[in-house]
Amino acid sequence: MNIFCDICGRASVETGRYHPACLRRLFGTPALPSIELTHGDVLMKAQEMAGRMSISGVQPKLSMSRQGSRLVPVATGGQFILKPQTERFPLLPQNENLCMNIAGLLEIDTPPHGLFDLHDGSPAYLVRRFDRSPDGKKLRCEDFAQILGEDDKYTGSMERIGKKIRELSAVSGLDVQLFFERVLLNFLLGNGDAHLKNFSMLESADGGLRLSPAYDIVCSNVVIPMEADCALTLNGKQNKIGRGDFEQFAATIKIPPKVVVGIFDRFRQGYSLMVGELPQSRLLAEMQDKVRWIMEERHARIFGR
Repeated sequence: MNIFCDICGRASVETGRYHPACLRRLFGTPALPSIELTHGDVLMKAQEMAGRMSISGVQPKLSMSRQGSRLVPVATGGQFILKPQTERFPLLPQNENLCMNIAGLLEIDTPPHGLFDLHDGSPAYLVRRFDRSPDGKKLRCEDFAQILGEDDKYTGSMERIGKKIRELSAVSGLDVQLFFERVLLNFLLGNGDAHLKNFSMLESADGGLRLSPAYDIVCSNVVIPMEADCALTLNGKQNKIGRGDFEQFAATIKIPPKVVVGIFDRFRQGYSLMVGELPQSRLLAEMQDKVRWIMEERHARIFGR
């Protein structure tokens, strides 16, 4: 029986659940830090720290810091964000780790992340914060709800974000292409919850602004079957989206047609990688089948059968 690394999803070299190199990339050490919190502890701590941590969203989450051989919750200066299982969305940590690994396979920039067991054995998703410099300094990072001045994160369009990226980015031509790729990936994975807060601009080393690494990518459609294709409008639509809508989206944010064809080709060829990740995830077989069907249906809408 193959044992797959719960960080990268590749087969483990030994009997452990993590490659030492993957642990080093995430934690800076090949040793696995312990998390001495149960699922209930995480929920309680998240409630206690609500309003004091610089991370937002409705899902319970904790800011964590590595202190020696342990990961501990902190109100400020955290290096990681920990997301536990939720009652409303089954297998959410496994779902997010799978989708983020797929993003990495398709050459989308993602922060180091992985699946880890809490003290009671329940799974949690852990991701390294990208808005911190190596010395712990907080970097300027704003999501598009902040940038566009919107109180409702579900208000607006993908085009509006793309145009603002062109205005703000130090490398605008590249960043709008990277944004287009992420919108396409969210669609292909069945993520109908990619809203304004799921895209951000991050301060780079030279002080300029760039599109941040991708984050919060999940297959939401597997647990919300009746949700819209897109949380924000794309080509004026939220449903029945197809290839023509993405082509018009690309034209609106001024991506050259030849570049768009290249992106489509890369994602079409990457379909086997997407499906191939499913057996290596910790999703239950029934949910793997549902996610596979969603991927197949979305792939057909963009690339044909």
